[in-house]
Amino acid sequence: MKISILERDSLGIDVDMSEIDKLGEVTVYPATTAGNAVEHIGDADILIANKLPLNENTLKEAKNLKFVAQTATGTNNVDFNYTNSRGIKVANVPSYSTDSVAQHTFALLLYLVEKMRFFDDYVKNGTYSRSNCFSCLEMIYPEIAGKTWGIIGMGAIGQKVAQIATVFGCKVICYSASGRTYDMPYEQVDFDTLLSSSDIVSVHAPLNEHTKDLMNYEAFVKMKESAYFINVGRGPIVVEEDLARALEEGQIRAAGLDVLRIEPMNADNPLLKIQDSQKLIITPHVAWATSEARQRCVDVVAENIKAFLRGEEQNIVRG
Repeated sequence: MKISILERDSLGIDVDMSEIDKLGEVTVYPATTAGNAVEHIGDADILIANKLPLNENTLKEAKNLKFVAQTATGTNNVDFNYTNSRGIKVANVPSYSTDSVAQHTFALLLYLVEKMRFFDDYVKNGTYSRSNCFSCLEMIYPEIAGKTWGIIGMGAIGQKVAQIATVFGCKVICYSASGRTYDMPYEQVDFDTLLSSSDIVSVHAPLNEHTKDLMNYEAFVKMKESAYFINVGRGPIVVEEDLARALEEGQIRAAGLDVLRIEPMNADNPLLKIQDSQKLIITPHVAWATSEARQRCVDVVAENIKAFLRGEEQNIVRG
């Protein structure tokens, strides 16, 4: 079997790929774009991909292609109408980054809540050493214990965040954009109730017709002015111009983002106008990327390919 790894750089140089190397004739490309996809895919039987669009344009010359192993949970890059029509099977890696993304969710929130940038600067610029007080009370901040945490999307990551938030002493409520009823010990509410009731709103939902542009200006206006907003789901769930406006107007207190509509972000992204780190922190899509999570991802990709070679189905997604 010929295996093409199309986006090796997206996995990091520290991960061990040796199990995949054992599975066939492996060709590695650091990155692949729509412009060179046909060349990189060539006569491969198996593709290992991540963000590259996989559709008729990129796959039409891939006559030998039988299997696509995604190095991700999401499959938004796959045109399933086309892959299904050709009998190309697609497998993803579910739940590999649950702990990693949940951890990053709290890193973003606590950075904002605890005013970490301000206090770090206060010490390092010498202000603390010149102070006549052992503490700094110039910047007040709240406890999150006793606050209401609203979660949009209660998959594995949303549930993990809910568990941790409960340990912090938060009341957890949740909303399903698709209308799904959750069987779990958290109050499920409608969208307007979640927005108006929550002190913290975090997004852990997939991108689909129910969630695209869900968080627009109207939604931000319905939130508390003291509320924090966290998005570690998908960038297009948020209308970025509307979030920037809401932050500038003080409709919400602060936001933490790890995902954007276009990645890497454009230089003219309206969120770049907000340089105040107490209002906004953006990380470059790294919530998923602890070393442990990336290795788990690669390990499951190898197992998915092994299952395919045995004629078995493991983590197959049909769209």
